[in-house]
Amino acid sequence: MNVATREFIAAHLKDDVPTLALRKVPADVDLALALRQIEARQLMQKKVPSWSNNVDLLFPAKISIEQCSSESTAAYKAEWLKGDVFIDLTGGLGVDCFAISKHFKHSTYVETNADLCEMAKHNFSVLQASIEVKNAQAEAYLSQCEPVDCIFLDPARRDNAGRKVFQIADCTPDVLQFQEQLLQKAQTVMLKLSPMLDISQALKQLKSVKAVHVVAVANECKELLFVQERDYAGETVFHCVNLETHQPRLRFVNGEENDIFLKLADGVDAYLYEPNAALMKAGFFKSLAQQYDVLKLHRNSNLFTSDKLIKDFPGRVFAVEAWAPFGKKANKDLLAGLEGASITVRNFPMSAEELRKSLKLSESDVVFLFATTIKGDQKVLIKTKKA
Repeated sequence: MNVATREFIAAHLKDDVPTLALRKVPADVDLALALRQIEARQLMQKKVPSWSNNVDLLFPAKISIEQCSSESTAAYKAEWLKGDVFIDLTGGLGVDCFAISKHFKHSTYVETNADLCEMAKHNFSVLQASIEVKNAQAEAYLSQCEPVDCIFLDPARRDNAGRKVFQIADCTPDVLQFQEQLLQKAQTVMLKLSPMLDISQALKQLKSVKAVHVVAVANECKELLFVQERDYAGETVFHCVNLETHQPRLRFVNGEENDIFLKLADGVDAYLYEPNAALMKAGFFKSLAQQYDVLKLHRNSNLFTSDKLIKDFPGRVFAVEAWAPFGKKANKDLLAGLEGASITVRNFPMSAEELRKSLKLSESDVVFLFATTIKGDQKVLIKTKKA
């Protein structure tokens, strides 16, 4: 990239790309390259801000950016991995590889796409990261490499037609086909898999899983990380984290959930609690109730209540103003004078939009209305405000 193109990119980072494409620019500006880089940086601004602001870095096609990890999730992975030798077998944009490499003496980036490899070489040099780059298929490189401390894989979640997939066997590479070899070559293997994946099913397919990390960012579940350790035969430990919030990180042991007695609330108390997205995905609701001394409204509702305010509950916390069984008269009395509300449904026979239409309510962030099922399979509406 020449100086004129780099300066053009820096000057127009926030501009509208289609509008820029119509502009006449100096002859020494590579406009096609500049437009690609500006669009990429705009996409990267939220995901990896420290990279997007570095005008010396180069970025690939949009799809690679959409699939890459965010800066916060990459840093989280790096917290859990350390040693002497590390290999990222599905290098991609290199965000995860760069973050994890800081905890290893020697790191290798492996990628099948030659253009991504060249870009990674350039970017790692700009970032002053000592990472070896190899253009090879994951399985081929694995078969000839020496044993290492840790291997990381983030299989591509699109099929040959570009459609999104999430089952392990549908991703590329299919790690189920060579997980034995992975554990022969590395003491620790970390797999980044789709947040849509059924965790229980994945644990049946994957061997020696020591830990599962359910990673949410700002209350949106983004990643499932399965950490395999050679010859591990103990219970799987779950770590639930909601990054970019002040909510506590929680740890659960897979085998302990079934041993806890679940006590249901007789009604709705003064406060209502909705677990964050990571906890909703992990499903350790009995353990959560025991740890925070709250009662579940119904076995399948995944909402909790208590008389006393629990400020550090890992999720949304609401003060209950009123609640009533769902029905025409009760709805009318409960919602008298109310014109708008934020509506959440949990274990309820209507969608939020269907309920909003039925109740004739606009959107609002002042009143929060929950439609759910409580003990005895009773359908109720709960009127709340943020605690």
